[in-house]
Amino acid sequence: MKASDLFVKCLQEEGVEYIFGLPGEENADFMISLKKSPIKFILCRHEQAAAFMADVYGRLTGRPGVCLGTLGPGATNLITGVADANMDRAPLICLTGQADLKRIHKESHQAMDVVQMFRPVTKWNTTVTHPDTIPEIVRKAFKIATREKMGACHIELPEDVAALETNASPIKPVKTRRPSPEYKALDQAIKLIETASHPVILAGNGCVRTRVSQQLQLFAKYTGIGVINTFMAKGAIPRKDEHCLFTMGLQSRDHISIEMEKADVVIAVGFDMVEYHPSLWNRGNKKQIINIDFESAEIDENYHVTVDIHSDVAGALWSLNEHFKNRPALRKTEDYAEVRQAMIEDFAEHKDDDAEGVIKPQKVLWDAREVMGENDILLSDVGAHKMWIARYFQCDLPNTCLISNGFCSMGFALPGAIAAKIVYPNSNVLAICGDAGVLMNFQDLETAARINANVVIMVWEDREYGLIKWKQMNHFGEHSKLEFNNPDFVKLAESFGCWGKKVTHSNQVKSVLEEAFSVNKPAIITLDIDYRENLKLTEKLGKIQGVL
Repeated sequence: MKASDLFVKCLQEEGVEYIFGLPGEENADFMISLKKSPIKFILCRHEQAAAFMADVYGRLTGRPGVCLGTLGPGATNLITGVADANMDRAPLICLTGQADLKRIHKESHQAMDVVQMFRPVTKWNTTVTHPDTIPEIVRKAFKIATREKMGACHIELPEDVAALETNASPIKPVKTRRPSPEYKALDQAIKLIETASHPVILAGNGCVRTRVSQQLQLFAKYTGIGVINTFMAKGAIPRKDEHCLFTMGLQSRDHISIEMEKADVVIAVGFDMVEYHPSLWNRGNKKQIINIDFESAEIDENYHVTVDIHSDVAGALWSLNEHFKNRPALRKTEDYAEVRQAMIEDFAEHKDDDAEGVIKPQKVLWDAREVMGENDILLSDVGAHKMWIARYFQCDLPNTCLISNGFCSMGFALPGAIAAKIVYPNSNVLAICGDAGVLMNFQDLETAARINANVVIMVWEDREYGLIKWKQMNHFGEHSKLEFNNPDFVKLAESFGCWGKKVTHSNQVKSVLEEAFSVNKPAIITLDIDYRENLKLTEKLGKIQGVL
């Protein structure tokens, strides 16, 4: 068979369902081979959007999402979404075409060293230089991408290699079992937990795996210890669980910060430093840290680990649960009642707001949570709205609020929502975007309309780079020029064949959102957001004292 046929058969062997991307001349053989396979090709309008779709597919399924671009500008367009997946620990395979081997060593049309370019933002990447190596390369890329901590891999297929003949066959995937925790480390952790005066659990990105989430909830139940989650670990412990202390990650202090400040032992589970740097919660390295993760702890001056449990995270928690499940809990839920109540009151403070014109972010998120079920999915783009979503939108299940927080890429939410709807067609999918970020990949609203991905995109308009303004005002008391103009988002949505509506009053948010979910086509909701609340929140949080 042709090398391109073999490549596609290897992808089929890996269980690939979709490839998101844009083809080019240099991967024409691959595209014709793909056409003969059961794998669905989702034709996108920009390679960056394709990479974000593959990113979200990987997050939600645990299987690598696959994106494709051609050489040169096609490859450079992919790189932001690939980097986002890699830093946010989503399994992804990036495929790019390349000029034939006879001209890549010299200056030639669109040719550049794509492998070298992708190297800093992938776990592994390579070029196929002989068709017989394709089965090994594909199997290796998928294995590395799904090996914890998960991430991105890149394969480049030159056009002349794709057309060569080969007798090679795909390699069948074999499941790899992760190591169990070492008993001495477990014993150390148990002793430290049992002697702690104020332990707290910090749940990170690694806790959104289903098995980890289940064991984490049991660990909190058996020990009585409260759980603080990062932006990316929302839902790892349900919001209604009395051990849930909600989300930490704002630069300002919060009610939750008090629990962290009082803690003498922090049990960090599946935590990545890119989520919320230890200098913000362990300055001076005063706390004892138990690190439970798929990899050994990262070295940092504010993250001196007392016990480092390097193993399968669910397995480590299971082992700890076997010890604690038949013993009295170490903490009582009443210990956390005040901090939980303070946060719950904050969440509800503006639920009955009746403003016309600009609408408070707290009100929007209260109504969004009321409308959306526990299995529905909210995706946050990057901007000031992300900070509001992080604090105010709490979840019942893991992977029902997706935030780009490691690489923090604007333009993530709209294409990501399309992939979420493909994975979970029966769930409502809402992307909340700023008016800056949404236009970075708005062209792929056409993709959503074409493939009937009935997502809802909510645009918070303030006509400026609001998060940058917020941070500059906090730091300098003034800001640089950050204002811009917007199109009419409703008309823009309609020009794509989609539904659109402008919300002009707080009391419309809930009904318009319900209507948008029912129109059976992609929908745009736009509203003017009251970002005067940004500095009000900063001022409010700044008044929080050391004890409640």
